[in-house]
Amino acid sequence: MNKFKIFSLALVATASVAKAQDIKEAKKAIDAEQFQKAKSLLKSIIKAKPSDGEANFVLGNIYLNQSVVDSAKIYYLNGIEAADKKNLNYIGLGQIDLDNKNTASAQANFGLATKDMKRKDVDEYIYIGKAYINSNNPDYNSAIASLKRALAIEPQNATALLTIGDAYYGANNQNDAYKAYRDAFTADPTLLRAKMQLGVLLKGAKSYDEAIKSFNEVIALNANYGPVYRELAETYYKWARNKPSTAKTNLQNAITNYEKYLSLTDYSLDSKMRHADFLILVKDYKSLETVANKMIAEDKVNPRIYRYLGYSAYENGNIDVALKSLEDYVKVPNNKVIAKDYLYLGFAKIKKGTAADGSVEASAFEAGLTDIKKAVAMEPLAVEDLGDFGKELFGKKQYNQAAAIYELTTTNSEQKNYLNDNVYYGISLYYANANKTNGAVDAAALTKADAAFDRVLVASPTYDEAYLYKGRINNLLEKDDLIIKNYEEYVAKTTAKGAEELAKPATVKKVVEAYNSIGAAYANTDKAKAVEYFNKSLVLDPANKYAADSVKALK
Repeated sequence: MNKFKIFSLALVATASVAKAQDIKEAKKAIDAEQFQKAKSLLKSIIKAKPSDGEANFVLGNIYLNQSVVDSAKIYYLNGIEAADKKNLNYIGLGQIDLDNKNTASAQANFGLATKDMKRKDVDEYIYIGKAYINSNNPDYNSAIASLKRALAIEPQNATALLTIGDAYYGANNQNDAYKAYRDAFTADPTLLRAKMQLGVLLKGAKSYDEAIKSFNEVIALNANYGPVYRELAETYYKWARNKPSTAKTNLQNAITNYEKYLSLTDYSLDSKMRHADFLILVKDYKSLETVANKMIAEDKVNPRIYRYLGYSAYENGNIDVALKSLEDYVKVPNNKVIAKDYLYLGFAKIKKGTAADGSVEASAFEAGLTDIKKAVAMEPLAVEDLGDFGKELFGKKQYNQAAAIYELTTTNSEQKNYLNDNVYYGISLYYANANKTNGAVDAAALTKADAAFDRVLVASPTYDEAYLYKGRINNLLEKDDLIIKNYEEYVAKTTAKGAEELAKPATVKKVVEAYNSIGAAYANTDKAKAVEYFNKSLVLDPANKYAADSVKALK
């Protein structure tokens, strides 16, 4: 009997070690971003022992971080019924509360998680810190406070140090983040993510070459650590964006490293979707359309695939496929629609209604504009993606439509294209009215154009062309005083640039335009002034017929 008891205890001990090893392997797979492998390991543990609260919690976290909230909640609730470490699952429910901006409920759940902690326990504080960091509504200060409680108990806990580094990084405290990551790697030299994060800090500081050196040090320690290749890919991508002269080489490096990252993950649908997200970043739409079609063939369930197919089909000129994919995606209430979805849907509707000569059917344009406005309402900085589309319409001489697009972008001074978009907005409105005669101009639109150039001059006081366009706009509005004021300002600013600028043929043409317009504005009130300015035109352009005829008429 005693022998049997000893044997039974040995089996229990062996099972516990195996379970701990499986949990450890699952966490290792999560760190390596091999989420499908981690899910399989955790599901095996739960199947063998449904009462394992920690396995339910860790599996719930994977689903929550992948935005599959219903599945996450199921595992958390199962975990709460478990016998072992059930309290951790309250932390998962607390993060869902944070995502829903229900801070009071989150704190109540965190309180349940920590209620029966032993004096030397730290995991709960670490996981609560992670919940505050990973929430859709992060609270880095609360994360730091929780993690400091863990470190007060275990100052050299490498996971706590790594996580507080993430919290400091999220709070833009680069110095403390650097120290925490360095200390985490010192405490546990196998914790490659901590060393990798030192490179992430350099990437964030735009020290791209130094970041790459740092990531290569991680690769030297373990060439099969997948996440470092993702960071390398993103670094090369950002370097290409910030220094266009390097774009061709660095974008290719970005794609190569991302493919290496994928080869070290489990090629799950989730990893393929992350790949699709990256292809959008690097604007490799041909590859994206291929990837999206392959994903649809493998999994017709996940609707997000149709987002990727919609984006890529639009960029590749397959407008009907783009329209159907995006319309099917946004009409489902449970789909997590983002601003970019409505942007592309709006672009596709307008493109569908565009004739061979560049003209856009009015109802198609209005339908597309409605979706674009939805995008901007969801995310005001979505206007940064409108400039190129506006230029395309402008290039096809669809000036009113271009102006309607730019009107959405020009009052948001936080967006990066603010100056350029205001210029195009003003010019679009001007050209939409430039050839109208007999009082047919749209005075309200021209007033908006004038205001756009006022914003340009506030943002860039040296943009002298703004005065030229303000003069032209007021010419159409027949406001003599403002014609004179703005054209004189243009001439003064141009003259101040010196003889070299004034000698340029393009500049001479514009100055002659200014003198002629000022002369015409004075013609009804001060003939002497009018003749003076027309004569200035003739000095620069003796063959100018309009100036010569005007001088004759005024004498």
